[in-house]
Amino acid sequence: MTTLAFESVLPAVARLAPVSADPSDELQRSLSFLDANVDAETVVQAGYGAALVGGVLVGLCSAFVVPPLSAFVAALAAMLVTAHAVHVLPVWLAALERTQALGSAPALVGRLVLRMRVEPSVERATLFAARSGDGPLSSSLATHVEHARGSPRTGLGDFAAAWRSWFPALDRAAALVETAADAPAGERDRALDRAHEIVREGTRDQLASFTSEVRGPVTAVYAFGVLLPLALVGALPAARIAGIQLSVVHVALLYDVVLPVALVAAIGWVLARRPVAFAPVAVDTSHPAVADHRLHALVASIAAAAAGFVGTDLFVASWAAPLAALGLGVGSGMFVVTRPVVELRDRVRGVEDGLSDVLYLVGRAINDGEAVESALVRAATSVPGATGELFEAAVGVQNRLRVGVVESFSGEYGVLNELPSQRVASVATLLGLAASEGRPAGHAIVAMADQLAALNRLDLDARRELASITETLSNTGSIFGPLVAGATVALADGMGPARSLDSAGVVEPLATADLGLVVGSYVLLSAVILTTLSVGVAHGLDRSLVAHNVGKALVSATTIFLAAFVAAGTIL
Repeated sequence: MTTLAFESVLPAVARLAPVSADPSDELQRSLSFLDANVDAETVVQAGYGAALVGGVLVGLCSAFVVPPLSAFVAALAAMLVTAHAVHVLPVWLAALERTQALGSAPALVGRLVLRMRVEPSVERATLFAARSGDGPLSSSLATHVEHARGSPRTGLGDFAAAWRSWFPALDRAAALVETAADAPAGERDRALDRAHEIVREGTRDQLASFTSEVRGPVTAVYAFGVLLPLALVGALPAARIAGIQLSVVHVALLYDVVLPVALVAAIGWVLARRPVAFAPVAVDTSHPAVADHRLHALVASIAAAAAGFVGTDLFVASWAAPLAALGLGVGSGMFVVTRPVVELRDRVRGVEDGLSDVLYLVGRAINDGEAVESALVRAATSVPGATGELFEAAVGVQNRLRVGVVESFSGEYGVLNELPSQRVASVATLLGLAASEGRPAGHAIVAMADQLAALNRLDLDARRELASITETLSNTGSIFGPLVAGATVALADGMGPARSLDSAGVVEPLATADLGLVVGSYVLLSAVILTTLSVGVAHGLDRSLVAHNVGKALVSATTIFLAAFVAAGTIL
């Protein structure tokens, strides 16, 4: 489970709290789910302590740029926002954890069903499903199985009841699995098929409901949170002409503080309502199969920042050089350092896409009386691409080391040491069972091929369902927003001094350097925020995947912003 990254500082901040309060049940449940090393009372106290500090800091800073009354309002708002953020953050993190956990529900039910096909024992099926998976859902099942040890219960019913409020389909599927244990063979297969179908339908229905629910708010973020504020940049000179006193400080507070905070709040609202997320393979830069590109990333970051600074200073404008260095440097470094992780995940996906074909061939061969080992040899040479290559390598390990099927995949020298795929590991475990069970396991392996094909279709359908949302967010942050921003800054630059409408004086427009830095900073911030939201909606907040996509977005946003400024300035 994920612990709170800042939990070590919470007790110190909690001592600053001027009042005490009782924590909510939801906060206590969330901290328990996260396995956090801090109690709910401390989190509540820390929220009030942080609010006091935040309010004082914001009030003092605001006093230098706004009237006293406005500074007081800003300090009060900062206190409320800070306290609420600290109190809600554990609940939000727990919701994200559950979202990613429930993305593996179809796979977990699939493992239950497969083990039940080999032997109709709920106890062994639950133990197999818990041990052959990873993540919070498998850990939860393992915990309930352990608690049920020595009692008439299997733990499956208690596990499903614990997750019922977040995913009712899981409870229904678990009930069917338990019922199938005592059913005749023909009815058992129908019950198991229905169990897997129910959890897939539940996932599909919840995703469709989520998409319908958040389409309006996401459109509002797109329109009122990014494009409209950027379009209004061109109207700032007109506001000054009309007598509205706007300084660069006011514009910076609006565009680089208020609007980003509002976008972050939108991220929290949308992601907290995400019912399930199909998380990518759990791997990061520390995995032995991932090449260490930190030095490459550092070199790329420095080179991109230097080239961006010099090139922008020479060909665009000197005020834009720091923005170019920041966007291109940070973006390039993030992209390069996370590229090996993305490539490894692409390899895993390529292998998993062909698993159903291999299993179908192996299952049919076992049904015909062939041994698992020889069936694997035939399937490995029959299935093209990455899947066939992996199974050929596993067969080679079996022949060279004289080890069993499971060891050739997951053993000390197994092929999965360089390819971290939990789905392939589950397949290898089932094939190991088939090696001992013989022909009766052939039917289960063919059924698993059908189930994997159904899971692949579910994953594809989910991505298509969410594409309209994720593509809008990512394109706004990396393309359309920077395009509008660059053009509007150029438009404002083309407006010279004008006479005020309420006096005889001449009003000077905001300096292009100041305005450009403020708006350019907002462009980079919105690229980071909207891209994070896009990845979070599609896959959950996986750090490597977020960093990879944010890196690309920063490079794109910086380049398009500068190009749009130059192009619009040339036309105007």
